[in-house]
Amino acid sequence: MRYRSTLAAAMLLLAAGSAAHAADHAPKADKAAIRAHLAFLADDLLEGRDTGTRGYDIAANYVAAQFAQYGLAPKGSKGSYLQSVPLRASRAVPGSSLVELRSAAGVEPLSADTDFVIGADVLEPRAAAAAPLVFVGYGIRADRFGHNDYAGIDVKGKIVVVLQGKPSRFPTEEGAHFGSGREKRKLAAQLGAVGMVTLWTPDTEKAMPFAKVLERNVFPSMSWLDAAGKPAHSLPALQDDVALSLAASKKLFTQVDARLDDIYALAATNKPVPQMDLKMSMLMSHKRVLSEVRSSNVVGLIEGSDPRLKNEYVVFSAHLDHIGQVKEKTGDNIYNGAMDNASGVATLIETARLFSQSATRPKRSVLFVALTGEEKGLLGSDYFATNSTVPAGAMVANVNLDMPLLTFDFKNVVAFGAEHSSLKGSVARAAEKMGVGLIPDPWPAQGLFTRSDHYMFVRQGVPSIFLVPGQNSFNKNEDAAKLWGEFLAKHYHQPSDDLNLPFNFDAAARFAQLNYNIALEIANAGAKPTWNKGDFFGDTFKK
Repeated sequence: MRYRSTLAAAMLLLAAGSAAHAADHAPKADKAAIRAHLAFLADDLLEGRDTGTRGYDIAANYVAAQFAQYGLAPKGSKGSYLQSVPLRASRAVPGSSLVELRSAAGVEPLSADTDFVIGADVLEPRAAAAAPLVFVGYGIRADRFGHNDYAGIDVKGKIVVVLQGKPSRFPTEEGAHFGSGREKRKLAAQLGAVGMVTLWTPDTEKAMPFAKVLERNVFPSMSWLDAAGKPAHSLPALQDDVALSLAASKKLFTQVDARLDDIYALAATNKPVPQMDLKMSMLMSHKRVLSEVRSSNVVGLIEGSDPRLKNEYVVFSAHLDHIGQVKEKTGDNIYNGAMDNASGVATLIETARLFSQSATRPKRSVLFVALTGEEKGLLGSDYFATNSTVPAGAMVANVNLDMPLLTFDFKNVVAFGAEHSSLKGSVARAAEKMGVGLIPDPWPAQGLFTRSDHYMFVRQGVPSIFLVPGQNSFNKNEDAAKLWGEFLAKHYHQPSDDLNLPFNFDAAARFAQLNYNIALEIANAGAKPTWNKGDFFGDTFKK
Protein backbone atom coordinates (compact mmCIF):
# COMPACT_ATOMS: atom_id res chain seq x y z
CA MET A 1 0.00 0.00 0.00
CA ARG A 2 2.83 2.35 0.84
CA TYR A 3 4.42 1.65 -2.56
CA ARG A 4 1.19 2.30 -4.42
CA SER A 5 0.56 5.51 -2.45
CA THR A 6 4.07 6.71 -3.17
CA LEU A 7 3.66 5.86 -6.86
CA ALA A 8 0.34 7.67 -7.01
CA ALA A 9 1.85 10.73 -5.34
CA ALA A 10 4.76 10.65 -7.77
CA MET A 11 2.40 10.42 -10.71
CA LEU A 12 0.43 13.39 -9.40
CA LEU A 13 3.62 15.40 -8.99
CA LEU A 14 4.72 14.40 -12.49
CA ALA A 15 1.35 15.44 -13.94
CA ALA A 16 1.48 18.74 -12.07
CA GLY A 17 5.02 19.31 -13.25
CA SER A 18 4.04 18.50 -16.85
CA ALA A 19 1.12 20.90 -16.67
CA ALA A 20 3.36 23.62 -15.25
CA HIS A 21 5.94 22.91 -17.95
CA ALA A 22 3.24 23.12 -20.64
CA ALA A 23 1.96 26.36 -19.15
CA ASP A 24 5.48 27.77 -19.08
CA HIS A 25 5.90 26.87 -22.74
CA ALA A 26 2.42 27.86 -23.92
CA PRO A 27 2.71 30.41 -26.71
CA LYS A 28 2.51 34.02 -25.60
CA ALA A 29 1.13 36.90 -27.64
CA ASP A 30 3.81 39.21 -28.98
CA LYS A 31 3.00 42.92 -28.86
CA ALA A 32 5.81 43.72 -31.29
CA ALA A 33 4.25 41.45 -33.91
CA ILE A 34 0.87 43.12 -33.45
CA ARG A 35 2.48 46.54 -33.76
CA ALA A 36 4.19 45.48 -37.00
CA HIS A 37 1.00 44.12 -38.58
CA LEU A 38 -0.89 47.25 -37.61
CA ALA A 39 1.82 49.55 -38.97
CA PHE A 40 1.65 47.89 -42.38
CA LEU A 41 -2.13 47.54 -42.66
CA ALA A 42 -2.86 51.14 -41.63
CA ASP A 43 -0.11 52.72 -43.73
CA ASP A 44 -1.00 55.36 -46.34
CA LEU A 45 0.42 53.02 -48.98
CA LEU A 46 -2.79 50.97 -48.80
CA GLU A 47 -4.97 54.06 -49.35
CA GLY A 48 -7.61 53.00 -46.85
CA ARG A 49 -8.06 49.39 -48.06
CA ASP A 50 -11.32 50.08 -49.89
CA THR A 51 -12.99 46.95 -51.26
CA GLY A 52 -12.04 46.23 -54.87
CA THR A 53 -8.95 48.47 -54.87
CA ARG A 54 -5.25 47.80 -55.25
CA GLY A 55 -4.70 48.89 -51.64
CA TYR A 56 -7.08 46.22 -50.39
CA ASP A 57 -5.43 43.59 -52.59
CA ILE A 58 -2.03 44.46 -51.11
CA ALA A 59 -3.50 44.00 -47.63
CA ALA A 60 -5.06 40.66 -48.61
CA ASN A 61 -1.76 39.38 -49.98
CA TYR A 62 -0.02 40.51 -46.79
CA VAL A 63 -2.44 38.50 -44.63
CA ALA A 64 -2.07 35.48 -46.94
CA ALA A 65 1.71 35.72 -46.59
CA GLN A 66 1.42 35.76 -42.79
CA PHE A 67 -0.82 32.68 -42.87
CA ALA A 68 1.70 30.92 -45.09
CA GLN A 69 4.60 31.89 -42.81
CA TYR A 70 2.81 30.40 -39.80
CA GLY A 71 1.95 27.17 -41.61
CA LEU A 72 -1.80 27.59 -41.91
CA ALA A 73 -3.28 25.50 -44.70
CA PRO A 74 -4.81 27.52 -47.56
CA LYS A 75 -8.60 27.29 -47.49
CA GLY A 76 -9.69 29.84 -50.07
CA SER A 77 -10.50 29.12 -53.73
CA LYS A 78 -8.55 26.75 -55.97
CA GLY A 79 -6.02 25.75 -53.32
CA SER A 80 -5.05 29.32 -52.42
CA TYR A 81 -5.58 31.49 -49.36
CA LEU A 82 -7.84 33.85 -51.34
CA GLN A 83 -11.54 33.31 -51.86
CA SER A 84 -12.50 35.52 -54.79
CA VAL A 85 -15.76 37.44 -54.23
CA PRO A 86 -17.57 38.74 -57.36
CA LEU A 87 -19.03 42.20 -56.75
CA ARG A 88 -21.04 44.88 -58.49
CA ALA A 89 -20.14 48.44 -57.55
CA SER A 90 -22.55 51.36 -57.82
CA ARG A 91 -21.49 55.00 -57.69
CA ALA A 92 -23.91 57.94 -57.82
CA VAL A 93 -23.71 60.26 -60.81
CA PRO A 94 -23.08 63.71 -59.26
CA GLY A 95 -26.12 65.97 -59.47
CA SER A 96 -28.49 63.21 -60.61
CA SER A 97 -30.35 62.59 -57.35
CA LEU A 98 -33.83 64.08 -57.16
CA VAL A 99 -36.46 63.96 -54.41
CA GLU A 100 -39.69 65.97 -54.66
CA LEU A 101 -42.73 66.17 -52.38
CA ARG A 102 -46.02 66.67 -54.22
CA SER A 103 -49.24 67.69 -52.49
CA ALA A 104 -52.16 70.11 -52.71
CA ALA A 105 -49.70 72.78 -51.57
CA GLY A 106 -47.58 72.23 -54.71
CA VAL A 107 -44.19 70.68 -55.47
CA GLU A 108 -41.35 71.00 -52.99
CA PRO A 109 -37.88 69.74 -53.97
CA LEU A 110 -35.55 68.51 -51.23
CA SER A 111 -31.84 69.28 -51.18
CA ALA A 112 -29.30 66.52 -51.85
CA ASP A 113 -26.78 68.59 -49.87
CA THR A 114 -28.70 68.59 -46.59
CA ASP A 115 -31.99 66.70 -46.74
CA PHE A 116 -31.66 63.21 -48.16
CA VAL A 117 -29.54 60.24 -49.13
CA ILE A 118 -30.87 57.91 -51.80
CA GLY A 119 -30.22 54.22 -51.35
CA ALA A 120 -27.64 52.47 -53.48
CA ASP A 121 -29.11 50.73 -56.51
CA VAL A 122 -27.01 47.87 -57.91
CA LEU A 123 -29.62 46.49 -60.31
CA GLU A 124 -29.98 49.24 -62.91
CA PRO A 125 -28.03 52.41 -63.80
CA ARG A 126 -31.19 54.42 -63.37
CA ALA A 127 -33.88 54.09 -60.70
CA ALA A 128 -37.05 56.01 -59.92
CA ALA A 129 -40.23 55.73 -57.89
CA ALA A 130 -43.28 57.99 -57.82
CA ALA A 131 -46.20 57.05 -55.56
CA PRO A 132 -48.36 58.15 -52.60
CA LEU A 133 -46.74 58.19 -49.17
CA VAL A 134 -48.10 56.06 -46.33
CA PHE A 135 -46.67 56.27 -42.80
CA VAL A 136 -46.39 52.85 -41.13
CA GLY A 137 -44.58 53.52 -37.86
CA TYR A 138 -41.35 51.54 -37.70
CA GLY A 139 -42.29 49.35 -40.66
CA ILE A 140 -41.84 46.19 -38.57
CA ARG A 141 -43.83 42.99 -38.30
CA ALA A 142 -42.63 40.90 -35.36
CA ASP A 143 -45.17 38.27 -34.34
CA ARG A 144 -42.93 37.08 -31.50
CA PHE A 145 -43.33 40.47 -29.81
CA GLY A 146 -46.94 41.13 -30.78
CA HIS A 147 -46.04 43.96 -33.13
CA ASN A 148 -47.33 44.61 -36.66
CA ASP A 149 -47.05 48.09 -38.16
CA TYR A 150 -48.82 46.91 -41.32
CA ALA A 151 -51.95 45.54 -39.64
CA GLY A 152 -55.05 46.59 -41.58
CA ILE A 153 -53.25 48.76 -44.13
CA ASP A 154 -52.66 48.13 -47.83
CA VAL A 155 -49.34 49.49 -49.11
CA LYS A 156 -49.38 47.90 -52.55
CA GLY A 157 -48.12 50.41 -55.08
CA LYS A 158 -47.28 52.92 -52.31
CA ILE A 159 -44.08 54.35 -50.85
CA VAL A 160 -43.93 53.39 -47.18
CA VAL A 161 -42.56 55.90 -44.67
CA VAL A 162 -40.90 54.38 -41.60
CA LEU A 163 -39.12 55.57 -38.48
CA GLN A 164 -35.49 54.56 -38.28
CA GLY A 165 -34.85 51.93 -35.61
CA LYS A 166 -37.28 49.83 -33.56
CA PRO A 167 -39.48 50.07 -30.44
CA SER A 168 -37.34 50.36 -27.32
CA ARG A 169 -39.40 47.65 -25.63
CA PHE A 170 -37.91 45.08 -28.01
CA PRO A 171 -34.96 43.11 -26.62
CA THR A 172 -31.75 44.79 -27.78
CA GLU A 173 -30.42 42.25 -30.25
CA GLU A 174 -33.75 40.94 -31.53
CA GLY A 175 -34.72 44.58 -31.99
CA ALA A 176 -31.55 45.21 -33.97
CA HIS A 177 -32.62 42.44 -36.35
CA PHE A 178 -36.14 43.75 -36.89
CA GLY A 179 -34.98 47.37 -36.96
CA SER A 180 -32.37 46.81 -39.69
CA GLY A 181 -32.95 48.44 -43.05
CA ARG A 182 -32.47 45.10 -44.74
CA GLU A 183 -35.40 43.50 -42.92
CA LYS A 184 -37.62 46.55 -43.36
CA ARG A 185 -36.98 46.75 -47.10
CA LYS A 186 -37.60 43.03 -47.53
CA LEU A 187 -40.92 43.21 -45.69
CA ALA A 188 -42.04 46.34 -47.58
CA ALA A 189 -41.29 44.64 -50.89
CA GLN A 190 -43.17 41.49 -49.85
CA LEU A 191 -46.23 43.63 -49.11
CA GLY A 192 -46.12 45.33 -52.51
CA ALA A 193 -44.54 48.70 -51.72
CA VAL A 194 -42.60 50.33 -54.55
CA GLY A 195 -40.37 52.48 -52.39
CA MET A 196 -39.37 53.25 -48.81
CA VAL A 197 -38.55 56.45 -46.94
CA THR A 198 -36.67 56.23 -43.65
CA LEU A 199 -37.11 59.11 -41.21
CA TRP A 200 -34.23 60.09 -38.95
CA THR A 201 -35.24 60.36 -35.29
CA PRO A 202 -33.76 62.38 -32.42
CA ASP A 203 -32.21 59.19 -31.02
CA THR A 204 -30.77 58.31 -34.41
CA GLU A 205 -29.29 61.79 -34.75
CA LYS A 206 -27.49 61.39 -31.42
CA ALA A 207 -26.04 58.05 -32.42
CA MET A 208 -25.26 58.93 -36.05
CA PRO A 209 -25.64 62.56 -37.13
CA PHE A 210 -27.22 62.81 -40.57
CA ALA A 211 -24.36 65.05 -41.65
CA LYS A 212 -22.01 62.06 -41.34
CA VAL A 213 -24.33 59.97 -43.51
CA LEU A 214 -24.18 62.69 -46.15
CA GLU A 215 -20.38 62.69 -45.98
CA ARG A 216 -20.22 58.96 -46.66
CA ASN A 217 -22.51 59.21 -49.67
CA VAL A 218 -19.45 59.84 -51.87
CA PHE A 219 -18.27 56.25 -51.42
CA PRO A 220 -19.47 53.55 -53.84
CA SER A 221 -21.95 50.90 -52.75
CA MET A 222 -21.65 47.22 -53.60
CA SER A 223 -23.38 43.86 -53.64
CA TRP A 224 -21.96 40.40 -54.16
CA LEU A 225 -23.15 38.46 -57.19
CA ASP A 226 -24.61 34.97 -57.15
CA ALA A 227 -23.76 32.18 -59.59
CA ALA A 228 -26.19 33.66 -62.12
CA GLY A 229 -24.48 37.05 -61.92
CA LYS A 230 -27.36 38.70 -60.04
CA PRO A 231 -26.89 40.89 -56.94
CA ALA A 232 -27.58 38.93 -53.77
CA HIS A 233 -30.73 39.79 -51.79
CA SER A 234 -31.89 42.21 -54.47
CA LEU A 235 -35.48 43.50 -54.36
CA PRO A 236 -36.50 44.51 -57.91
CA ALA A 237 -40.05 45.38 -56.80
CA LEU A 238 -38.74 48.05 -54.42
CA GLN A 239 -37.82 50.63 -57.02
CA ASP A 240 -36.03 53.09 -54.76
CA ASP A 241 -35.50 54.13 -51.14
CA VAL A 242 -34.35 57.28 -49.41
CA ALA A 243 -33.35 58.44 -45.91
CA LEU A 244 -34.35 61.92 -44.71
CA SER A 245 -32.78 64.27 -42.17
CA LEU A 246 -34.72 65.40 -39.10
CA ALA A 247 -35.72 68.68 -40.74
CA ALA A 248 -36.75 67.07 -44.02
CA SER A 249 -38.69 64.32 -42.23
CA LYS A 250 -41.07 66.88 -40.72
CA LYS A 251 -42.04 68.12 -44.19
CA LEU A 252 -43.87 64.86 -44.85
CA PHE A 253 -46.49 65.68 -42.18
CA THR A 254 -47.56 69.15 -43.37
CA GLN A 255 -50.81 67.91 -44.97
CA VAL A 256 -52.15 65.87 -42.02
CA ASP A 257 -53.36 66.59 -38.51
CA ALA A 258 -50.30 65.06 -36.88
CA ARG A 259 -46.92 66.41 -35.88
CA LEU A 260 -43.82 64.31 -36.23
CA ASP A 261 -42.54 65.58 -32.87
CA ASP A 262 -45.64 64.07 -31.23
CA ILE A 263 -44.98 60.78 -32.99
CA TYR A 264 -41.38 60.83 -31.78
CA ALA A 265 -42.71 61.36 -28.24
CA LEU A 266 -45.10 58.39 -28.56
CA ALA A 267 -42.30 56.18 -29.85
CA ALA A 268 -39.96 57.28 -27.06
CA THR A 269 -42.48 56.16 -24.43
CA ASN A 270 -43.34 52.87 -26.19
CA LYS A 271 -46.87 53.99 -26.99
CA PRO A 272 -48.61 52.90 -30.21
CA VAL A 273 -47.60 54.95 -33.24
CA PRO A 274 -50.43 55.72 -35.71
CA GLN A 275 -50.52 54.71 -39.36
CA MET A 276 -51.71 57.29 -41.85
CA ASP A 277 -52.00 58.35 -45.44
CA LEU A 278 -49.77 61.44 -45.58
CA LYS A 279 -51.84 63.02 -48.37
CA MET A 280 -48.84 63.64 -50.53
CA SER A 281 -46.70 61.71 -52.96
CA MET A 282 -42.99 61.57 -53.59
CA LEU A 283 -40.85 61.38 -56.68
CA MET A 284 -37.37 60.00 -56.13
CA SER A 285 -34.87 59.22 -58.85
CA HIS A 286 -31.15 58.93 -59.44
CA LYS A 287 -28.51 57.64 -61.83
CA ARG A 288 -25.65 55.33 -61.00
CA VAL A 289 -22.50 54.15 -62.72
CA LEU A 290 -22.32 50.36 -62.37
CA SER A 291 -19.16 48.28 -62.66
CA GLU A 292 -18.12 44.76 -61.77
CA VAL A 293 -15.08 44.17 -59.59
CA ARG A 294 -13.56 41.41 -57.50
CA SER A 295 -12.16 41.35 -54.03
CA SER A 296 -11.01 38.49 -51.82
CA ASN A 297 -11.57 36.98 -48.43
CA VAL A 298 -8.38 35.46 -46.99
CA VAL A 299 -8.83 32.03 -45.41
CA GLY A 300 -6.30 29.90 -43.51
CA LEU A 301 -6.77 26.67 -41.53
CA ILE A 302 -5.32 25.14 -38.38
CA GLU A 303 -6.46 21.53 -38.72
CA GLY A 304 -7.84 19.86 -35.62
CA SER A 305 -6.20 16.83 -34.01
CA ASP A 306 -9.28 14.77 -33.21
CA PRO A 307 -10.20 12.36 -36.03
CA ARG A 308 -13.89 13.19 -35.69
CA LEU A 309 -13.97 16.73 -34.31
CA LYS A 310 -11.50 18.07 -36.87
CA ASN A 311 -14.42 18.10 -39.30
CA GLU A 312 -16.06 20.81 -37.20
CA TYR A 313 -14.76 24.35 -37.65
CA VAL A 314 -14.44 27.26 -35.23
CA VAL A 315 -14.29 30.42 -37.36
CA PHE A 316 -12.32 33.50 -36.30
CA SER A 317 -13.07 36.50 -38.49
CA ALA A 318 -12.12 40.16 -38.87
CA HIS A 319 -12.85 42.52 -41.74
CA LEU A 320 -9.81 43.67 -43.65
CA ASP A 321 -11.41 46.47 -45.64
CA HIS A 322 -12.02 50.07 -44.66
CA ILE A 323 -13.58 52.94 -46.63
CA GLY A 324 -10.65 54.09 -48.75
CA GLN A 325 -9.93 57.67 -49.69
CA VAL A 326 -11.77 60.69 -51.07
CA LYS A 327 -9.62 62.12 -53.85
CA GLU A 328 -11.64 65.34 -53.94
CA LYS A 329 -11.06 65.97 -50.22
CA THR A 330 -8.35 68.44 -49.24
CA GLY A 331 -5.86 67.69 -46.48
CA ASP A 332 -5.76 64.15 -45.10
CA ASN A 333 -8.02 62.24 -47.49
CA ILE A 334 -7.04 58.66 -46.56
CA TYR A 335 -9.27 56.73 -44.16
CA ASN A 336 -6.58 54.38 -42.83
CA GLY A 337 -8.85 52.41 -40.49
CA ALA A 338 -6.15 51.70 -37.91
CA MET A 339 -8.64 50.78 -35.21
CA ASP A 340 -11.36 49.87 -37.73
CA ASN A 341 -10.21 47.26 -38.44
CA ALA A 342 -6.45 46.91 -38.80
CA SER A 343 -6.40 46.29 -35.04
CA GLY A 344 -8.83 43.38 -35.44
CA VAL A 345 -6.88 41.85 -38.32
CA ALA A 346 -3.57 42.24 -36.45
CA THR A 347 -5.20 40.40 -33.53
CA LEU A 348 -6.46 37.71 -35.91
CA ILE A 349 -2.99 37.14 -37.39
CA GLU A 350 -1.37 36.99 -33.96
CA THR A 351 -4.00 34.52 -32.73
CA ALA A 352 -3.24 32.34 -35.76
CA ARG A 353 0.47 32.49 -34.89
CA LEU A 354 -0.23 31.33 -31.35
CA PHE A 355 -2.02 28.26 -32.70
CA SER A 356 0.75 27.56 -35.19
CA GLN A 357 3.39 27.61 -32.45
CA SER A 358 1.46 25.67 -29.83
CA ALA A 359 2.87 22.29 -28.83
CA THR A 360 -0.58 20.71 -29.17
CA ARG A 361 -3.24 21.24 -31.79
CA PRO A 362 -6.87 21.92 -30.86
CA LYS A 363 -9.35 19.07 -31.25
CA ARG A 364 -11.57 21.00 -33.66
CA SER A 365 -10.23 22.82 -36.68
CA VAL A 366 -9.92 26.60 -36.53
CA LEU A 367 -10.51 28.79 -39.59
CA PHE A 368 -9.03 32.28 -39.73
CA VAL A 369 -10.85 34.54 -42.18
CA ALA A 370 -9.97 38.13 -43.10
CA LEU A 371 -13.09 39.47 -44.78
CA THR A 372 -13.71 41.96 -47.54
CA GLY A 373 -16.63 44.35 -47.98
CA GLU A 374 -17.76 44.79 -44.38
CA GLU A 375 -18.03 48.54 -44.82
CA LYS A 376 -20.16 47.96 -47.93
CA GLY A 377 -22.77 45.95 -46.03
CA LEU A 378 -21.13 42.82 -44.57
CA LEU A 379 -20.53 41.50 -48.08
CA GLY A 380 -17.48 39.29 -47.57
CA SER A 381 -18.94 37.58 -44.52
CA ASP A 382 -22.29 37.07 -46.25
CA TYR A 383 -20.52 35.57 -49.25
CA PHE A 384 -18.30 33.32 -47.13
CA ALA A 385 -21.10 32.16 -44.83
CA THR A 386 -23.27 31.38 -47.88
CA ASN A 387 -20.45 29.93 -50.01
CA SER A 388 -18.21 28.45 -47.35
CA THR A 389 -14.98 26.75 -48.36
CA VAL A 390 -15.70 24.01 -45.79
CA PRO A 391 -18.63 21.58 -45.99
CA ALA A 392 -22.13 22.96 -45.39
CA GLY A 393 -23.09 22.77 -41.72
CA ALA A 394 -19.51 22.19 -40.56
CA MET A 395 -18.99 25.65 -39.03
CA VAL A 396 -19.94 25.39 -35.36
CA ALA A 397 -19.03 28.85 -34.01
CA ASN A 398 -17.87 32.28 -35.11
CA VAL A 399 -15.83 34.74 -33.04
CA ASN A 400 -15.66 38.09 -34.83
CA LEU A 401 -13.18 40.89 -34.15
CA ASP A 402 -14.25 44.33 -35.30
CA MET A 403 -12.74 47.61 -34.11
CA PRO A 404 -11.31 46.46 -30.77
CA LEU A 405 -10.33 49.72 -29.08
CA LEU A 406 -6.76 49.00 -28.01
CA THR A 407 -5.90 52.26 -26.27
CA PHE A 408 -6.48 51.31 -22.63
CA ASP A 409 -5.68 48.56 -20.13
CA PHE A 410 -9.05 46.80 -20.48
CA LYS A 411 -10.42 44.99 -17.45
CA ASN A 412 -13.49 43.46 -19.09
CA VAL A 413 -14.83 42.62 -22.52
CA VAL A 414 -18.13 42.74 -24.38
CA ALA A 415 -19.21 39.69 -26.39
CA PHE A 416 -22.18 40.86 -28.44
CA GLY A 417 -24.51 37.91 -29.00
CA ALA A 418 -23.16 35.80 -26.14
CA GLU A 419 -26.53 35.79 -24.38
CA HIS A 420 -28.02 33.66 -27.17
CA SER A 421 -25.86 30.55 -26.99
CA SER A 422 -23.49 28.45 -24.94
CA LEU A 423 -20.65 30.63 -26.24
CA LYS A 424 -21.23 32.91 -23.27
CA GLY A 425 -19.81 30.25 -20.98
CA SER A 426 -16.79 29.71 -23.24
CA VAL A 427 -15.95 33.42 -23.25
CA ALA A 428 -16.54 33.82 -19.52
CA ARG A 429 -14.28 30.87 -18.61
CA ALA A 430 -11.47 32.03 -20.88
CA ALA A 431 -11.71 35.60 -19.61
CA GLU A 432 -11.88 34.59 -15.95
CA LYS A 433 -8.60 32.68 -16.26
CA MET A 434 -6.96 35.95 -17.26
CA GLY A 435 -8.69 38.03 -14.58
CA VAL A 436 -10.93 39.70 -17.16
CA GLY A 437 -14.68 40.14 -16.73
CA LEU A 438 -17.53 39.77 -19.23
CA ILE A 439 -20.15 42.55 -19.34
CA PRO A 440 -23.40 43.00 -21.30
CA ASP A 441 -23.84 45.34 -24.27
CA PRO A 442 -23.13 48.89 -23.02
CA TRP A 443 -24.59 50.49 -26.19
CA PRO A 444 -27.96 48.79 -26.76
CA ALA A 445 -29.34 51.72 -28.77
CA GLN A 446 -26.61 51.26 -31.41
CA GLY A 447 -27.97 47.91 -32.60
CA LEU A 448 -24.42 46.58 -33.01
CA PHE A 449 -25.51 42.95 -33.11
CA THR A 450 -26.61 43.28 -36.75
CA ARG A 451 -23.85 45.66 -37.83
CA SER A 452 -20.78 43.45 -37.99
CA ASP A 453 -19.71 40.32 -39.83
CA HIS A 454 -20.69 37.77 -37.19
CA TYR A 455 -24.33 38.44 -38.02
CA MET A 456 -23.97 36.82 -41.45
CA PHE A 457 -22.87 33.63 -39.67
CA VAL A 458 -25.86 33.94 -37.33
CA ARG A 459 -28.12 34.08 -40.41
CA GLN A 460 -26.65 30.74 -41.46
CA GLY A 461 -27.51 29.23 -38.07
CA VAL A 462 -24.01 29.45 -36.56
CA PRO A 463 -23.76 30.56 -32.89
CA SER A 464 -21.63 33.71 -33.04
CA ILE A 465 -20.21 36.55 -30.99
CA PHE A 466 -18.54 39.89 -31.69
CA LEU A 467 -15.78 40.61 -29.17
CA VAL A 468 -14.35 44.00 -28.10
CA PRO A 469 -12.64 45.42 -24.98
CA GLY A 470 -15.19 46.68 -22.46
CA GLN A 471 -15.83 49.71 -20.27
CA ASN A 472 -13.28 49.41 -17.44
CA SER A 473 -9.50 49.56 -17.09
CA PHE A 474 -6.99 48.01 -14.72
CA ASN A 475 -5.42 51.48 -14.74
CA LYS A 476 -7.44 53.58 -12.29
CA ASN A 477 -6.36 56.73 -14.13
CA GLU A 478 -8.09 55.62 -17.33
CA ASP A 479 -11.81 56.18 -18.00
CA ALA A 480 -12.45 53.45 -20.56
CA ALA A 481 -16.05 54.48 -21.24
CA LYS A 482 -14.86 58.03 -21.96
CA LEU A 483 -12.14 56.76 -24.29
CA TRP A 484 -14.72 54.76 -26.24
CA GLY A 485 -16.95 57.81 -26.49
CA GLU A 486 -14.11 60.02 -27.69
CA PHE A 487 -13.04 57.53 -30.34
CA LEU A 488 -16.57 57.14 -31.70
CA ALA A 489 -17.16 60.91 -31.71
CA LYS A 490 -13.82 62.03 -33.15
CA HIS A 491 -12.17 59.19 -35.06
CA TYR A 492 -14.72 56.57 -36.15
CA HIS A 493 -14.85 56.56 -39.97
CA GLN A 494 -12.58 59.58 -40.10
CA PRO A 495 -9.05 60.05 -41.51
CA SER A 496 -7.85 60.49 -37.92
CA ASP A 497 -8.34 56.75 -37.28
CA ASP A 498 -4.66 56.25 -38.04
CA LEU A 499 -1.37 55.22 -36.49
CA ASN A 500 -1.21 58.39 -34.41
CA LEU A 501 -3.83 57.03 -32.02
CA PRO A 502 -2.39 56.14 -28.59
CA PHE A 503 -2.27 52.34 -28.91
CA ASN A 504 -1.59 50.29 -25.79
CA PHE A 505 0.27 47.30 -27.21
CA ASP A 506 0.43 45.48 -23.88
CA ALA A 507 -3.37 45.52 -23.91
CA ALA A 508 -3.32 44.46 -27.57
CA ALA A 509 -1.22 41.41 -26.70
CA ARG A 510 -3.60 40.52 -23.86
CA PHE A 511 -6.56 40.80 -26.22
CA ALA A 512 -4.88 38.40 -28.69
CA GLN A 513 -4.09 35.99 -25.84
CA LEU A 514 -7.71 36.12 -24.74
CA ASN A 515 -8.89 35.28 -28.24
CA TYR A 516 -6.51 32.32 -28.36
CA ASN A 517 -7.85 31.09 -25.02
CA ILE A 518 -11.47 31.51 -26.19
CA ALA A 519 -10.71 29.50 -29.32
CA LEU A 520 -9.17 26.73 -27.21
CA GLU A 521 -12.25 26.64 -24.99
CA ILE A 522 -14.53 26.20 -28.00
CA ALA A 523 -12.28 23.93 -30.04
CA ASN A 524 -11.51 21.51 -27.20
CA ALA A 525 -15.00 21.32 -25.64
CA GLY A 526 -16.70 17.94 -25.63
CA ALA A 527 -19.81 19.34 -27.33
CA LYS A 528 -20.10 21.97 -30.03
CA PRO A 529 -21.76 25.30 -29.15
CA THR A 530 -25.55 25.33 -29.06
CA TRP A 531 -28.25 27.96 -29.24
CA ASN A 532 -30.14 28.49 -26.00
CA LYS A 533 -33.50 26.77 -25.89
CA GLY A 534 -36.22 29.03 -27.27
CA ASP A 535 -33.74 31.66 -28.45
CA PHE A 536 -35.09 33.86 -31.23
CA PHE A 537 -31.99 33.63 -33.44
CA GLY A 538 -31.62 29.91 -32.94
CA ASP A 539 -35.29 29.33 -33.73
CA THR A 540 -35.21 31.69 -36.73
CA PHE A 541 -31.98 30.64 -38.43
CA LYS A 542 -31.01 27.21 -37.12
CA LYS A 543 -30.40 24.87 -40.06
